[in-house]
Amino acid sequence: MTTPVRVLVVDDSAVMRQLLSTLLAQDPEIEVVGTAPDPLVARDRIKMLNPDVLTLDVEMPHMDGVSFLRKIMTLRPMPVVMISTLTKAGAEVTLEALEIGAVDFIAKPVSNQAQELAALAIELQTKVKNAARTKVGARRTAAHAAPAKPKREFVSSGEKVVLIGASTGGVEALKIVLMGLPASCPPILITQHMPPRFTAAFAERLNRECPMNVSEARQDDIVEHGHVYIAPGSHHLELVRKGTGFICSLNEGPLMSGHRPSVDVLFRSALRLSPPKIVSVILTGMGKDGAEGMLELHKAGATTIGQDEHSSLIYGMPRAAFERGAVQTQVALDHVADAILDACEAKPGSKHHHPASRAS
Repeated sequence: MTTPVRVLVVDDSAVMRQLLSTLLAQDPEIEVVGTAPDPLVARDRIKMLNPDVLTLDVEMPHMDGVSFLRKIMTLRPMPVVMISTLTKAGAEVTLEALEIGAVDFIAKPVSNQAQELAALAIELQTKVKNAARTKVGARRTAAHAAPAKPKREFVSSGEKVVLIGASTGGVEALKIVLMGLPASCPPILITQHMPPRFTAAFAERLNRECPMNVSEARQDDIVEHGHVYIAPGSHHLELVRKGTGFICSLNEGPLMSGHRPSVDVLFRSALRLSPPKIVSVILTGMGKDGAEGMLELHKAGATTIGQDEHSSLIYGMPRAAFERGAVQTQVALDHVADAILDACEAKPGSKHHHPASRAS
């Protein structure tokens, strides 16, 4: 039998500490080794108990969760899952935590109904076990050691549209990709697995920091160069033709691959258009959302790019796509922007891609 994942629960609410501990302990592959009401106690218990994963409340007395996270990532990098509130302020702080190095986050339940708690238990257990498998220390060093390279000029030779799917680890990965693209980038539609309020805050954050315009997609938004459209957390995002151009279309259809928004829905929407004009990209994330849609796009003539195993926080979605034969080009995260520009500068139908490298 595998050794259980050792978890330390840090939360100022005694009720929340009890709830999280109970939900985690229901999984035989997880052992809650202790709890702490604040970062000061947590610091001592981390040293004493040597947990594999920390769950960390965003808002706490003495030192807020993000300040404590910064200290952890500097002194003793380890996998951390943030426990967040579903408010705009909670979303902004959580996104900051994910950029600093938290692996993932869970939204606190808004009720104590059995159905909601059962769903929370599965999500919490899955995310904690996935967090235990990530290479946090090495990843942070690699991501911050890379100097910002000057953005190359983009010369479009056709109406290419870029579709990107991401999940766990995507907050940091998407920023790195977008920061590597010029302000005149091709139109980009993104599906990132996230709750509703978080996608709006995420779009605002990227819009402040990245060269292009970034917004949460709205129904009938005209798809333009220099713009990035992020699927709202409550809706599937699809690319639809209108006249000679494209627009964003949103719907509240059923969950696909367990998600809404779903990467598969975004990718498959482009099958009805002109797939050779599509560049589809799959980044870090758990599960397999996007793999089937990417395979269908690949067969229809689209360019397909996958993030490699070494640079992925969780090599789940990119692995599923790669193993299905959906990925033409597999590259490290800091080469994804260049791979996108190479594909967008190539004429539709030209063989401007490299064979997929073998997974390391």
